[in-house]
Amino acid sequence: MSLPLPGTADDRAVGVLLGAACGDALGVPYEFGPPLPADRVPEMVGGGLGPYAPGEYSDDTQMAVCVAESLRDHDDPLAPEALAATARAFLRWRAEGATDIGNQTARVLGGAEHAWRSDDVARVMTEGAAELHASGVRSAGNGSLMRTGPLALAYLDDPWGLAAAARRYSDLTHGDPLAGEACVLWCEGVRHAVVDGDLAGVRAGLNLLPEDRRDAWSGWLGEAEERPPHAFGDNGFVVRALQAAWSAITHEPDGFTGALRAAVRAGNDTDTVAAIAGALLGARWGAGEIPGEYVSAVHGWPGYRAEGLAGLALAVTRRHG
Repeated sequence: MSLPLPGTADDRAVGVLLGAACGDALGVPYEFGPPLPADRVPEMVGGGLGPYAPGEYSDDTQMAVCVAESLRDHDDPLAPEALAATARAFLRWRAEGATDIGNQTARVLGGAEHAWRSDDVARVMTEGAAELHASGVRSAGNGSLMRTGPLALAYLDDPWGLAAAARRYSDLTHGDPLAGEACVLWCEGVRHAVVDGDLAGVRAGLNLLPEDRRDAWSGWLGEAEERPPHAFGDNGFVVRALQAAWSAITHEPDGFTGALRAAVRAGNDTDTVAAIAGALLGARWGAGEIPGEYVSAVHGWPGYRAEGLAGLALAVTRRHG
């Protein structure tokens, strides 16, 4: 299939998944490295922790694909069948396709492996994540935020429904409410960008949070708008990952490529920050603004290239439109 016409809502919908994958693959070579100089141009040269082939995306997009395939195949994302399908997809990915996996996600998925065939697998997974958080283990990593973008495509006309789904899908692996709140904000940013073609949705998403959480997140967004991406170096933490991505986007407001490169230059968890940024940038600017060299190179588990990712994004949009 060919990509949709530039400037259309379909173009922006495709940009969500394709933009995240390209950000992921662009960040892979620099993962856990220091911030890059301002004049350094990141390249999709592969390597990294995999090592990855040039243009190959990592766990960020692999898990987003799991979510998107479940959304493609189910009418109600919050139905038990859809959540169970997503949980099973995560377990299948862990067993067959995970080129990298975060410590927190690995612990939760490992604890749910025995329930693979059970109808209760999503409940078991969610309870395991909640128990991990309650035990005092730090559980506000960026692993649910990195995969959250496709949810927006299932709720383009329903911000409150999207907020509920964002929390629920985050809870599968991340019991800390901070992770779910970050997913709410970013999903609303993506949804709004696909529908309206601008970046106002992230701050508008504050109204979808509990009232007593809005001031904290407004302050964190303000810090990101004032400081450069590398200022948020501890970006394995979900708040810092969102801040680094938002900083890159707000400091490079004139297009897809400059902001995506700025996200990679932040250093540390570069593939994840760039995948998070790429989902919103793709929703804002559309797949037509993604450089052709990225589009032609990007690929990954379980065998997707750009056209496959585009078709998956459109299938989710069509099913829920």
